[in-house]
Formats: sequence, C-alpha cells, structure tokens
Amino acid sequence: MNPKNFFAELKRRNVYKVAVAYAVIAWLLIQAGSILLPTFEAPSWVMKVFVALIAAGFVVALIISWGFEMTPQGMKRTGEISPNERLPYWSKRKFAAVMAVLALTATALLVFKIIRGTPNVDVIAPVQDKSIAVLPMVNQSSDPNQEYFSDGLSEELINRLGQIRELRVIGRTSSFHFKDKEDDSRAVGQALGVANLLEGSVRKEGARVRISVALVNALDGSQRWSHSYDRELKDIFGLQTEIAQSIADQLRVALLGENNETAEPSNKSLDAYNAYLRGEFYFAQFTPESTRRSIEFHEEAVRLDPNYAKAYGALAWSYCRLGFFTGAWGNDAFARARKATERALALNPDLALARSALAYVHMNLDWNLTAAEEVLRVTMERAPLDSTSKNVLAILRSYQNRGEEAVGLRREAIQLDPLNVILQGNLVADLTTLGHYDEADELARKALDLQPSAAQLHYLIARICLMRGQADAALQEAQLEPVSIYRLTGIALAQVARRDQVAADEALRVLIERHAADNPFRIAIVYASRNEGDKVFEWLERAYNAHDPRVINTAWEELLKPFRSDPRFAAFCQKVGLPVPQ
Repeated sequence: MNPKNFFAELKRRNVYKVAVAYAVIAWLLIQAGSILLPTFEAPSWVMKVFVALIAAGFVVALIISWGFEMTPQGMKRTGEISPNERLPYWSKRKFAAVMAVLALTATALLVFKIIRGTPNVDVIAPVQDKSIAVLPMVNQSSDPNQEYFSDGLSEELINRLGQIRELRVIGRTSSFHFKDKEDDSRAVGQALGVANLLEGSVRKEGARVRISVALVNALDGSQRWSHSYDRELKDIFGLQTEIAQSIADQLRVALLGENNETAEPSNKSLDAYNAYLRGEFYFAQFTPESTRRSIEFHEEAVRLDPNYAKAYGALAWSYCRLGFFTGAWGNDAFARARKATERALALNPDLALARSALAYVHMNLDWNLTAAEEVLRVTMERAPLDSTSKNVLAILRSYQNRGEEAVGLRREAIQLDPLNVILQGNLVADLTTLGHYDEADELARKALDLQPSAAQLHYLIARICLMRGQADAALQEAQLEPVSIYRLTGIALAQVARRDQVAADEALRVLIERHAADNPFRIAIVYASRNEGDKVFEWLERAYNAHDPRVINTAWEELLKPFRSDPRFAAFCQKVGLPVPQ
C-alpha cells in the first residue's frame, strides 16, 4: 500500500481520533482509579491490573477502529464497504467539544489530588523524629514456646523507650495489633500515626540468642539504622537495656533530653517474665474469663520473683478489671489490687502502671476522688505520655461530670495507643453522654472490628441506638453482647424503648433475678428509663449499701439526668462524695 494512501485511510476511518480520545479517557480513568482505589483500601495489585487492562484495550480499540466502521445500517467490516462510500465523520467542532469536556474533567481530578495530598505531608512532618512504634519481634526459633520471649522483648522496648519524656511511643495494644501481619511500613505508620517503626526478629540457638533490629522510616520503608545482638540467654535483661539505649541514640539523644537512661528491670527470672507475658496476653482480651486467667499468670510471676515491680503493677490492674466486671462482688478484687499497688510502689515509686491502678482503686473502692486526683497529679508529672494514666484521669473527670475534659484526655490516650479497644470504648461512652452519636457509633464499630469478642462494645452501640430512637436496632445489638450484665441491661433498656410492656417487665425481672446482688446500680438506670423515680432511688440506695463500684458514676450517667432536679439526687451525690451536677 502507498504510505500516502495508508495515512489517508487512517484518517478516513477515524483511527487518529479514536487513538487520541482513547488516550485522554484512559488517562482520566487512571487518575480516577488512583483516587478511588486507595479510598476503598484496594490492594496495590488492583491498580496494576487496571492500568495493564487499559493499555491492552488501546491496541484493541485501534484494531476495531481500522477493521470496523459504523454506518447508517449499523456496524460493518471495512472490507464490505466501498472505498468511495463516505463514512460518518466527526466534525472538528464536535471533536473539540468532547476534548474540552475531557480536559476540564482532567483538570478537576488534578486539582482534587493536589488538595487531598497536601494535608498528609503537614501531618507527618512535625513528628518525624519524635514518634515510634515497636512492632512485635518475629520469633524465628524452632521452639514456638519462645513466642512469649520475643513478645516480651518487644514490650520491654516499648516500656523503656516510653521513659523518654519527649518521645511519643505507641502502646503495646496498638503495636501488637500488627502481630503476624504483613502490612507495609507506610500503612502501619499511617494507622499508628508515627514516622518511625522498630522491626526485628529473635532466633534462639541453644543457650544463645540472636536479636536483629532495624529502625525503619514509616514514610518510605527505608532503613535508618539496623543492628544485631548475639548474647547468652541469661543476659537478656542487660541486652534489652542495650537495645533500647541504641535506638534512643539514633533518635537524636540531644533532642530527646539529657536524662534518657533506662532503669534496670527488677525481674531476674525468665520463668517469672514468661508468666507475666502470659498474663498480659489474657489481660488484653478484655473479657471476664480472660481477666481471671491474667490474674493466675500475674500471681505466678510475683511468686517466682517477689521483687518484680512491673508484675505487681500488672496484677493490680488485673484485679481492677475483675472488680469492674463483677460489680458489688468485686470489692475484694479492688482490695487485692490495692495491696498489689502498694507492693509495686514500694519496689518502684515511679511505676506509672501501679500509680494509675492505685488512683482507680481510690475512685471505685474508696469513692475518694480527692485521693485519686492527688495520685494522678504526681503520676502525670512523672509520666506525661503514659496512655493508661491519661485514661484513668479521663475516668476521674467523667465522674466529676467534666465531660469535655474527659473526652480530650481520652483522645490523647488513644493517640498514644490508637488500636486499644478499651480506650476506644471509654471514649465511645463519653461521646454518647455528650450527644456525639455519629462519632461514637463509628468509633465503637471500628473497635468491634479490631476485637469482636471484647466486652461492652455491643452494649455501647445499643446505648447509641437508644439515644437515636432506634429501639429495634438497640435490642439487636444488646442481644449480641457477650457479657451477661451488659447484655441483660441492654435488653431491658431496649424493651422499654420498644414500648412492649410485657417484654420490658420480663427483661427487668430477669435482670433483677440474676444481678440484684452484684449490679444494683444498673437496675437503677433501667428503672430510670421507665421513669419510675421511687424505684430509681430505692435501687441507688441498694447499690450504695452493697458498695457497688458503679455508684461513683451517678453524676455522669446519661439516664439519670432527668432526676437531677429531684432533691434526693443531690443528697445521694453528696453522700457518695460526688459533685452535684447543675
């Protein structure tokens, strides 16, 4: 074929215009995909396949435009059309209009990407050298029992780096969310809100252990520093100090302050250490059953090493958690928690874990908010970046009916430990009381995705549904709650909202039958939802006499707000030692 005739034929068959139009549309589709696919958290390979299909489609489009033509009688093969027959022609005006529309669309997409991309840089840059998450060390030993040892090393690093006041260190619960997962460093950094990640592995060979660690830039995955340590297993505690100090040096010691020496661990027993780690494993599951298991292992840890301050602090919190779950039957648990904090603080007066537990005991067992305030004042001075202490201070503020302050502290605690469902659940409760239902609902469901078996989350969502007037949805959520007291309380509240008197009476009867002795306060709030004032104060008095720890929440409980004008409410608050809400 004459080349001149060939190019003329390309023009006659609109091949040029198909190529230009396809290229522009393909570019627009790729830009749209680069925006939408990350929004829906699509894997990176989806975008690659998408681009490959578009590229292959370009060749197909050109072949079709050459071999087929659209005629007034429909699609025909080019060979069936006479060379003299005039084909439908795209006018210059129409083609220019189409190109203008596509150009405007491209400009809009480009502007959107620029605007959307700008905040990310501003958020990450200020914390680049002052924030870190220690990811769980990978156990590369043949013995699966060494898993607790590698987890323990990760936790010890978190604790030691957390002693550096100016360094923001993500808490254990959030860091361990990525255990056995293969998320890339950028995704982990964004999820935890840090610019640095510490990754590593542990390999035990006979009586020796090899630990490899690397400090990774969360923005691009590049290594900033790496090192390996070969030591005898018996010297592991000294090794932990050495690793923590090396990492602190890499994070610009001069910027982080002069006094960043890490204290020697009190525990010198590997068996006690493993028992402590097993206790922490069960404690993180946040159920009554797992809490009892955590107590068993923490008790074993302090039995094996009576000078293990941190294990005493962990034991104190396990007993506090048991007291939280068991209501009026939990007074003995809170008393045991107090003894554990006293022992821990005798061994290490600055242990924030123990001091925060002591403040929690003052609030829930002693109903002494003043004592709790003083303990937390000192604790926050010595450990301002401890997420547990911030959370306990938030609890105190809510008991004092200072909800906005409580929410601010909750947010700060979550920033330090962003995947901790306990912290998230506490924030959900306060947001609900303040009327921020949409944010509370979203946060509660995210927490439920992280830990579906955790206590109280379905109950909290049921409470949100009730505040929104969604009684049937509240009932469905309450029925999913795994812990009896929350499940039965939620069902009783939902049945009242559904205006089914028979079902509401039956739900209340079951609640009283099963939990009158251990949770009279929650029975009081069900009567509050039924607007039975005399019964409300009768059961509040029962809760007071049984020393139900939940009594301390009287001033902040949303369902009791309608009774604040009743003189009996002010008198009850004064008797408990609570500020009287206005």
